[in-house]
Amino acid sequence: MSADRKFGLDRRHFVAGAAAAMGAAAFPAFGFEGSTEILPGASSSVRNNASSFRMLDWQDYFENTRKGAILADLTSRALHFWSEDQSIYRLYPTSVPLSEDLTRRGRTEVVQKVENPTWRPTASMKARNPDWPDVVEGGAPDNPLGVRALYLGWPAYRIHGTHDTRKIGRRSSNGCVGLYNEHILELYELAQVGTQVLLI
Repeated sequence: MSADRKFGLDRRHFVAGAAAAMGAAAFPAFGFEGSTEILPGASSSVRNNASSFRMLDWQDYFENTRKGAILADLTSRALHFWSEDQSIYRLYPTSVPLSEDLTRRGRTEVVQKVENPTWRPTASMKARNPDWPDVVEGGAPDNPLGVRALYLGWPAYRIHGTHDTRKIGRRSSNGCVGLYNEHILELYELAQVGTQVLLI
């Protein structure tokens, strides 16, 4: 095979591969328009990484770990979980509410666990985003609640998964705390109805 012919094949594969990669990048990620804070890229003077995550001690936030304890730190955008016997500790990156007026802080608990939850926007969400659908069935690839949800004692507040991985680490929710789907799958198995929850 000549060098020109060999180059042509390599070039053809390169162009086809690049086109496929660009097509995949152009494919829209699951999520709704205007639902995620987009930050500028890192510069030489700004560090964007997860190094600010740190292990916390449950005693600083809870009297005990009865039924387990979840601490959602909205400032550091991290969720901490301690099992009742304190043999398990997990730290997950999260999404947090878009604005302070959508943010709720305080103590509550897990009141229900739902696999493949159906999503329905609240009336205020529909008012802000009239183009959003009235319902997205559980298991749908564009369901904003992802594959699992822990319903909290406050109406319409959840800890849930997301298919839109751009949301994690950003202000992107309408009040809920979002996790990568693989993380909510793990937390879903660890938490139980009655697990204590504190949002700070």
